[in-house]
Amino acid sequence: MVDQARARRLAKRISAVVATAIEYEIKDPRLRFVTVTDAKVSGDLREANVYYTVMGETIDAEPDYAEAAAGLDAAKGVLRSKVGAGTGVKFTPILSFTLDKVPEVAREMEELLARARAIDDEVAKVAANAKHAGEADPYKADRDDEDE
Repeated sequence: MVDQARARRLAKRISAVVATAIEYEIKDPRLRFVTVTDAKVSGDLREANVYYTVMGETIDAEPDYAEAAAGLDAAKGVLRSKVGAGTGVKFTPILSFTLDKVPEVAREMEELLARARAIDDEVAKVAANAKHAGEADPYKADRDDEDE
C-alpha cells in the first residue's frame, strides 16, 4: 500500500538535504548557480526525482545547463549518501535530476500577458473614439408602430 503522505514528507526532506549539500558541502563550481526547486518520490520510496533550476552569473547571462547537469551527475553518489544519512529510511532512494522548466514557462507567460495587455490598450483607444454604426436605439421605429 502506498502512503502518499509519507512519500510527500520524504520528498520534502530529500529536497532540503540535497539543497543544503549543494550549497554548503559540495565544492563543485558547476553547481554554484543550481537551485533545488522540488522533489518527487515514487510510491515505493525507491526512486526520487529532484527538480532544479540554473541561474546565470548575471541577469543577462545565459545559464549553462549542460555543465550543471554534468556537475549533478558527478555528485549523485555523494548526494545519495547525504540523503541516506539525513532521512534515516531503510532504503535510500536512487536520485535522478530533472531540469525544472517553470521559470522559462513563467517568463513566456509574462511575455504573452504583456502582449495581450498592449493589444487590449490599443482596442480601448479605438473604442474610446468609436461611434455606433446606426442610431442609438435601432428598435425605436418598431416600438412606435406598436403604439398605434
